[in-house]
Amino acid sequence: MTYVTAMHSRSIASAVGAGFAMLSILFAPVQADASTQGSLGATSTGSVTITASVANRAQITGLSDVAFTNVDPASAATAAQSNCVWSNTATKGYSITATGSGTAGAFTLANGSLSVPYTVQWNAGGGQTSGTALTASTALAGMTSTAANPTCSTGAATTSSLIIGIAASNLQGMTSATSYTGSLTLLVTPQ
Repeated sequence: MTYVTAMHSRSIASAVGAGFAMLSILFAPVQADASTQGSLGATSTGSVTITASVANRAQITGLSDVAFTNVDPASAATAAQSNCVWSNTATKGYSITATGSGTAGAFTLANGSLSVPYTVQWNAGGGQTSGTALTASTALAGMTSTAANPTCSTGAATTSSLIIGIAASNLQGMTSATSYTGSLTLLVTPQ
């Protein structure tokens, strides 16, 4: 009989433990939805909470092709242009990466086996003729845009400057009446 009582006590303890477990599930805090549901009636009103977010985005516009035509090789050639860079991050921050069309992204212009190096500078202000020298395929971080929208159609018309240069010593190594060409790709990444 003692055995039966012990078994009966274990069953009661198990039942009580299971009961507490069920109660804790039933009365556990429930995350409330922000929406409210209407009730049945002549009219019914409900509401919902609306949230929205956007992904980090950036855009560069206002770029123009660069042409150094019949340049005097006695002095360096420089071409500066203003453009628009927009970033939608809280800080309006971005990085800029320049990649040339030369070997391993080098900043070079070429005509067959002939080539000439050029330099690239970036300034986070419009209308500038000098800036920070860029290294091919290496991001320059910590830039900040003042653009109000992706194309600078309102607010500041330009927010940054691209400066391309060819040193006099490199111009003097070029063959006259020969066009050297290349391309430069600019990658803007929001930060």
